[in-house]
Amino acid sequence: MSTACAEELQLLIRSGWSLIALESSEEDRALGLLRRIAQATERRCITWTLASGLDAREIDSPLEERKAKFTDGSGSGSLNEGVIGISAYEDPAVFVVLDAHRLLDDPMAIRRLRDRLPQIAARRQVIVLLGPVLHLPVELLREAATVELPLPNEAELLSLFERLHEKRADAGSNSQLLSSAARSALGLTGSEAVRVFRKSCAKSRGLNDDAVEEIVREKRRALGRTPALSFHQFDGGLGDVGGLGELKLWLQDRRRAFGSEARSFGLPTPRGLLLLGVQGCGKSLCAKAVAREWHFPLLRLDLAATFSSGTQSPEQAIREAVLVAESLAPAVLWIDEIEKGFAASESDPSASRVFGAFLTWLSEKDSPVFVVATANDVTALPPELLRRGRFDDLFFVDLPTENERVEILAIHLRRRGRDPLQFKLADLAAQAARLSGAELEQVVTAALYGAFAESREISETDLENAIHDTVPLYDTYEERIKELRDWAKGRARPASIDAKMVELFAER
Repeated sequence: MSTACAEELQLLIRSGWSLIALESSEEDRALGLLRRIAQATERRCITWTLASGLDAREIDSPLEERKAKFTDGSGSGSLNEGVIGISAYEDPAVFVVLDAHRLLDDPMAIRRLRDRLPQIAARRQVIVLLGPVLHLPVELLREAATVELPLPNEAELLSLFERLHEKRADAGSNSQLLSSAARSALGLTGSEAVRVFRKSCAKSRGLNDDAVEEIVREKRRALGRTPALSFHQFDGGLGDVGGLGELKLWLQDRRRAFGSEARSFGLPTPRGLLLLGVQGCGKSLCAKAVAREWHFPLLRLDLAATFSSGTQSPEQAIREAVLVAESLAPAVLWIDEIEKGFAASESDPSASRVFGAFLTWLSEKDSPVFVVATANDVTALPPELLRRGRFDDLFFVDLPTENERVEILAIHLRRRGRDPLQFKLADLAAQAARLSGAELEQVVTAALYGAFAESREISETDLENAIHDTVPLYDTYEERIKELRDWAKGRARPASIDAKMVELFAER
């Protein structure tokens, strides 16, 4: 069980809370947890559903009395009837209202529940509202304690897989493989993990390395049902990102800041950073590279998708994405073009509540989830996102300097099997004064296409021609880029500093 969540629930029940909102999409796991806590606090655990009412089998009372008061189906039909049914039971109990998120818009039930809360508390009873996302009516906000059941951690999954493995005919001593399987399944619910483990072992004919790899593949497929979240892989590290020396140094200083040694030293867990700047200059590339450099899983959060998904509410999509990210921690959570997420939410009435909760999580999270958000249009960002405390720092990513252009050209030539030393990169970089990193990559690609079409090796002339044929983004959006630079002065740290670059654009 989730130790912190179990301790919190048990403390609330022992201290006399009569109403608890438990948020979880894992109904069976939550019920198992509540039954154990009820037993530890000397109470019965009794479920109630809209369709079946109170479960009479779970009520410990004399047979005749149970038949008279608590036949199956009593209290069904509405939450109001459920509260009436609960009121008839006098012994200490934990009443679990299932699918509570569908029932909290009944004013009669809410009024009756508030009237009964003193009586419920006097009887050492508690009502637990259970659902994936719970929006309590304003009347209950100060009456209820809200608890969130996190996804299973590695220790829980390991214990679960050990029990499953013991039942297999081919069971043997595979502690290392079981640990790898548990780590690979992080981010799944308990029931999903069971299904994935069984399928992977069956497909691989036992618990082996192939089964562990299959668990990873199955997990990616399972998490693909979370519309706001996706896994990404990137083969390169920060060394494959040209320029941005100040930003790289900042990231390197925080590389070791996620372990217990850093906590003992007095350092807080790094929260993340916001990268503002010109499109195509390496912001997203840097987000992907830092995950590879730190050996963290890379997750991409698509805020716009949370408002366009037909399968989940925006609140549920964001909550599920956060739960998955925290279960995989330490991890890098990459939010590309974060301003588009806020723009897409303007037509949704629940947007302010969703983003309010998300911004609160950014400020208060204590899990080692390093958030890297990128933005091209700072004017579309709400001011509260830029407040200190959401991110550790704000960096402005400008067009590459001359030295950075040399480095970027060298990286892309080397990546395509060419020796950068065979070209006069300094001269080429000088000719490409207004090109972004993405445009420099296309210069190399275009030069290769030209040489390949003529069945010869690429030459410096090919690169020069490609540079001259490229229309820089700067020429199209010059005013907007200048406005962005003006905004960044004094508000964001430069990702790279070069006096020549500053002078060049100051003159234009």
